[in-house]
Amino acid sequence: MTDKECTNDDKYGVLLYYKYTKIPDLDDLFTTFNHNCNSLSLLGRVRLAPHGVNVTIGGKLSSLKKHIAVMSQNQLFEGTDFKLATCSEPINDKIADECGFTSLSIRIVKELVTFSSHPLLKAPEISNAGQHLSAIEFHTLLQSANASETSKKLVLLDARNLYETRIGKFHAPNVETLDPEIRQYSDLPSWLDNHSEELRGNNILMYCTGGIRCEMASAYIKSKGPGFENVFQLYGGIQRYMEKFPDGGFFKGKNFVFDHRVSVGTSNANVVGNCLICNLSFDDYSSRSRCRYCRMLVLVCDACKGKNLFYVCELCQKYGKLVESKPESKPKPESDLKGSKKLRILCLHGFRQNASSFKGRTASLAKKLKNLVEFVYIDAPHQLQFIYQNKEIGETKFPPNKVCNRKFAWFIDPSTDKNTNLNWEIAESPFDSLQYQKQTSGYDESIAYLKEFVTKNGPFDGILGFSQGAAMAACVAAQKSSLKGEMDFRFVVLCSGFCVNLAENEKNLINCPSLHIYGSNHGKDTQIAFDASRRLVSLFEEGSSVIIEHDYGHIIPTRSPYIDTIKDFLERFL
Repeated sequence: MTDKECTNDDKYGVLLYYKYTKIPDLDDLFTTFNHNCNSLSLLGRVRLAPHGVNVTIGGKLSSLKKHIAVMSQNQLFEGTDFKLATCSEPINDKIADECGFTSLSIRIVKELVTFSSHPLLKAPEISNAGQHLSAIEFHTLLQSANASETSKKLVLLDARNLYETRIGKFHAPNVETLDPEIRQYSDLPSWLDNHSEELRGNNILMYCTGGIRCEMASAYIKSKGPGFENVFQLYGGIQRYMEKFPDGGFFKGKNFVFDHRVSVGTSNANVVGNCLICNLSFDDYSSRSRCRYCRMLVLVCDACKGKNLFYVCELCQKYGKLVESKPESKPKPESDLKGSKKLRILCLHGFRQNASSFKGRTASLAKKLKNLVEFVYIDAPHQLQFIYQNKEIGETKFPPNKVCNRKFAWFIDPSTDKNTNLNWEIAESPFDSLQYQKQTSGYDESIAYLKEFVTKNGPFDGILGFSQGAAMAACVAAQKSSLKGEMDFRFVVLCSGFCVNLAENEKNLINCPSLHIYGSNHGKDTQIAFDASRRLVSLFEEGSSVIIEHDYGHIIPTRSPYIDTIKDFLERFL
């Protein structure tokens, strides 16, 4: 190896690849990726499904090349297009964290990319995907279509989300281009169903970032039958096209990517995006500004961001959401909220608490949300003993000689003595800060108890859980579809949450809008570890979660800017 090659291999890079193929042993492949990526210090996202893999990882180029070499020896990856790009290392912690480049996440899932938010009558067969076209073939077809009398029969279809197409897209003169303007990929099937006649009988050219989304979408179009046979897709996506045509060719602007780079431009990349507020040319998503209603990324220039405004994306504006012009840090005037329906939220307390104590702990939150929310509190079903540590100070023994209110739990330790008398008893062992990890029993009783309560006192718009209550709320969210008709709700708020009995959701992400509030890595929450709350977040579908990290310990913060984010989340459901 030459000195120049050694220097290049010391640089940082990003590797993207996917492969649709039948995986005979997912657990074995999980172990392979886990060992390989950890041994090479690679970070990013690996998704494994019965029908294939989807990988976006970063690290030293030398390590990424070793990873490719190992995977290439596996027959599963025969013919895989490994897309390796040199780039700078992540320097923006917020972007790196949001894009999953601060850790290694390997997960077994049902789908590599979620194609539909609802069950399809007939799922498309990936083997029936559109014909692959190389970057040169794709370019040549567009080029020849410009001069062809039959160019009207060629339709260019963008399979990406609106926020991606804002900053770059293909444009070929005299070729009709269709941009579905969707928030997320799972909205595409509905769009295709509603626009079938625009596609029928045409030669359909599809493209996306790297190719994986076109595989399923093109198969879905072809499954529609006669009139939908001629479907083609850009193999390797925009990334491979830009490599072949460094000046951009027919692609204008920048390619949005789902890693810390945010976007990649060509040597001749023009700014095609515009600031949402002032409409001046702008295409930088580094600030990660989002719509206050749907949380989709929006383009907001530095000057407008400095005004601290509410942001409402084009789609929310189109469908009737109010565009606010007041600073985000100021509370919404009561006059704007009077007369509007309040959200009813069922509140689940933490371990060894009760409804009354939790109501007291959330009094400040309830006061600041009084125009938006009605909180309803409930005791958990499992009563707990009164226990204390065997300590003495002088001649005084603890506990004091008094009767306390009953304490309850949603989950209990399987070995817990179910004695529920009112006498104090000495704890058999010292209190353990990690005791919540042992409390895994009692879910069946708790869910039955909640169903009965909701039947009598519902309906509720959402569920708020604190600590162990958040763990319970997460379990309920995981069963949202199966609980339909018994416990209908639209969102969950999980405060200092963690996972209990959610092993299945390592494979199946939870599809429920969620707000996660927990202590940061540098915070003072000594009861629930930062990593435990972060792991719970990872079990929810990407894009459906709003996250608040704070430095105030085991509490729900009610000062700005946290309360503003809480209000923004809740107002989406009014």
